[in-house]
Amino acid sequence: MDQKYVYLFGDGKAEGTGGMKELLGGKGANLAEMTAIGLPVPPGFTMSTEVCGAYYKNDRQYPVELDAQVRSALANVEQLMGRTFGDRHNPLLVSVRSGARASMPGMMDTVLNLGLNDDTVQGIIEQSGDARFAYDSYRRFIQMYSNVVMNMDGDLLEDILHEMKQHKGVQLDTDLDADDLRKLVALFIEKVEQELDCKFPTDPYEQLWGAISAVFGSWMNQRAITYRRLNNIPADWGTAVNVQSMVYGNMGNDCATGVAFTRDPSTGDRYFYGEFLVNAQGEDVVAGTRTPQPINRDGNESHLPSLEELMPQCYAQLVEIKDILENHYRDMQDIEFTIEKNKLYMLQTRGGKRTAQAAIKIAVDMEKEGLISEREAVLRVSPGQLDQLLHPSLDPDAEKHILAKGLPASPGAAGGEVVFTADEAEEAAKQGRKVILVRIETSPEDIHGMHAAQGILTSRGGMTSHAAVVARGMGKCCVAGCGDIRVDYRNELFKVGNLIVKRGDRITLDGSTGEVILGDVPTVQPQLTGEFNDLMAWADNFRRLKVRTNADTPHDSTVAREFGAEGIGLCRTEHMFFEEDRVMAVREMILASDLEGRQKALAKILPMQKGDFLGIFRAMKGLPVTIRLLDPPLHEFLPQEEKDLVALAAEMKVGLAVLRDKVNSLHEFNPMLGHRGCRLGITFPEIYDMQVQAIMEAACELVKNEGFDIVPEIMIPLVGHEKELSILRENAVRIADAIIERYGVKVQYLIGTMIELPRAALTADLIAPHAEFFSTGENRLREGAQGSPRNQAGHLRRARRRALQRGVLPPHRAGLCLLLTLPGAHRETGCGPCSAEGLSAGKLLI
Repeated sequence: MDQKYVYLFGDGKAEGTGGMKELLGGKGANLAEMTAIGLPVPPGFTMSTEVCGAYYKNDRQYPVELDAQVRSALANVEQLMGRTFGDRHNPLLVSVRSGARASMPGMMDTVLNLGLNDDTVQGIIEQSGDARFAYDSYRRFIQMYSNVVMNMDGDLLEDILHEMKQHKGVQLDTDLDADDLRKLVALFIEKVEQELDCKFPTDPYEQLWGAISAVFGSWMNQRAITYRRLNNIPADWGTAVNVQSMVYGNMGNDCATGVAFTRDPSTGDRYFYGEFLVNAQGEDVVAGTRTPQPINRDGNESHLPSLEELMPQCYAQLVEIKDILENHYRDMQDIEFTIEKNKLYMLQTRGGKRTAQAAIKIAVDMEKEGLISEREAVLRVSPGQLDQLLHPSLDPDAEKHILAKGLPASPGAAGGEVVFTADEAEEAAKQGRKVILVRIETSPEDIHGMHAAQGILTSRGGMTSHAAVVARGMGKCCVAGCGDIRVDYRNELFKVGNLIVKRGDRITLDGSTGEVILGDVPTVQPQLTGEFNDLMAWADNFRRLKVRTNADTPHDSTVAREFGAEGIGLCRTEHMFFEEDRVMAVREMILASDLEGRQKALAKILPMQKGDFLGIFRAMKGLPVTIRLLDPPLHEFLPQEEKDLVALAAEMKVGLAVLRDKVNSLHEFNPMLGHRGCRLGITFPEIYDMQVQAIMEAACELVKNEGFDIVPEIMIPLVGHEKELSILRENAVRIADAIIERYGVKVQYLIGTMIELPRAALTADLIAPHAEFFSTGENRLREGAQGSPRNQAGHLRRARRRALQRGVLPPHRAGLCLLLTLPGAHRETGCGPCSAEGLSAGKLLI
């Protein structure tokens, strides 16, 4: 029996379900589910993700059974629609869309109105009695097909369209009449054949397979690869392809198309939120070429008529379907719809992209509404979204020079230099520069620049445009549809009235208000909502893992406690040494020529260190605190520039030559693995003695005077040999026990180390008897194991991946998969032996 690759949906029946996303992709599974629950979905069929896998595995060739299954499925659609694909009198037109199991908005390709040619367009005219509509659909098809399938630059046909509108003296596509569009079709075909030196395909079946191959092919286009990398989507998931009968939102003023969210994706408010266009097709709404209209009458600030006012019956049905979908999926939905001759059709539903603020509010509200449990609410919010909430916002009291105001498409605050291309945004980010990407409108090709930029500003597009949807998914600040700015790519500037803002000028975006502000604006710390506290309380009920913080000062410790930290996992004492009021004492210690001189300098630092530990212990209120003794090499505390050496010599009253000699003697060829950490503690034990004294005196005083229950955890860094820890532990115990005896209290303490060298990891069993705890130094372990600095890991991965692709490195040796060291390599290159062994990429990646 042939393997099944094609799954039907239509007329209330479906061969798939909403739970088959791995096989049918998100779009295909949800089309099947909506059909099965009785919603008005145009009939069609889904080609499974297994076809995608076979397509790439077999050098872009399809399984032999596929053609017959597609023809059979198409015949089913023809029967349901009462039309015939390719028939010149009663033609069926279809759309061809992608649909991966994870939502990837705009990243892959779509073709609409497929099946049109010079013969079938006459059949559409006979069906509809509307020549303008037929030729409008035809010219749209040529534009999409030539770009998506034939890889022609889409701007070439856009320029012809623009010239036609200029010649007619109109601004909108809808102002062109049937004769204009008929001429446009001829001009388009002529331009395609001239540019590509081949005929534009007229056979509907040739068109269909061209579109199917283009959609499967778009799974591996650069923007899709980039999006998958940014969102951790494996390449081996593949995409499905959905072929669906066309319904038309561009057939006249009783037709429309739109995008809506069952709740506000920016704030999470329970408000039906969306936009639509009359006499348009779906790409018009997201492309931003026309100003979309709101679906609701309430809250309409656009002064354009809403769907509720123009088509009240369709609006009421859409509201009913919105409620059905949200209750069925128990999540906020992003829906696409088309209205043809006052009849509503549903084209898609999926879990809606939302901001961090909205994600938390929706999760908490849905729990209170009884739609989901507390556990489900916690799982609905990703760690990355929580992180976004902790970022600062603009100071409401700061002075602002507001240039313009657009739509608050994705909240937050962002400032930076103006750039006009995605490539420049990406390059600037690599250099550490913060930029704002300014575009007339964004497209999927801009995805890498949108990721690199701090914020996105567009002059066109609405709240459901590509820029808005992608920015919300990324957690990026976005102001869209700012019609007051005029973007000039050629001269790299934009104008607001008579004011000119050039490339490199600094602006600030307020994604919560839509304001575009000249220059930089101060920020304030975030104020967390009651929903955040509710969610965190539920998380505490379910979690098993405890979370400590990195904190080096009493202030940082207090802030961490406010965010729920349950102790300090790493307190880096060297950060205390760099404070202005104590670095001179550290330098005095370094320059001392004998033990007595060093001890004299350390005695000055002791009360400062002790004061730090008193503040940190108080902030942690008895929670565990791991304190790492001094780690960096001593040269880091001395200046390196000549002018700074001269100034320091004068201040410390030492000869410049003496100071230069000391700097030279401390020079490290490899500071990361030099005279530092425990090696420094063994050479100069008085440094660690002072630090242990400060820790234990602070602990004993709080236990004795304030009734604290403290268990200090003293970490000795950079241990590579058990003897190093043994020696330093013995010293620390001697100091700590003497202080406990002096204070006359009982204080438990722990001594341990950080496993951060490959030798320590391999000999951990020998080190363990001398330690009461281990921490893991991931960065140094990776550097030592891979032989690459931590900030060069990306270059290493790319180099190894290229070597694997060229066959220079064998993927497997002695049972070890070398791709294990390359996060993402299984996704983009695949690993045959691992696949043969049934190991998934997710299990293999580290």
